[in-house]
Amino acid sequence: MIEWRTMRRASGPGLLIMALSACAAVPSAPPPTAATRPAVPMAGAYGKPTMLTGMDARRLIQMFGTPRLDIRDPHVRKLQFANGRCILDTYLYAPAKGKEPVVSYADSRQPSGMEMDPAACAALLAAK
Repeated sequence: MIEWRTMRRASGPGLLIMALSACAAVPSAPPPTAATRPAVPMAGAYGKPTMLTGMDARRLIQMFGTPRLDIRDPHVRKLQFANGRCILDTYLYAPAKGKEPVVSYADSRQPSGMEMDPAACAALLAAK
């Protein structure tokens, strides 16, 4: 431990060296680990599976037309379809590396924001 009298006599570069040497004794934090791929949610992880579970983007677009939103992240793709009667959000994850992403989870709501059964919303969207 450095005494106050010693620090008082030190000036300029000497004080800086003493301060830096005190920091060098502090152990450094371990390096951050590499980010791992998030787990793919199972079809029933958030609720019961729907008729949309397992469909790919091409099939969804055939059924509902051009999505209102198409958001792509490294591990998930979100397609949102809407027609004024309901809003359907579908989340597509690849079941395995190199495989086509498919719907793992679907959520829907009315334009007012109230929850709605995804199968009912899908029927409304398909009816056009």
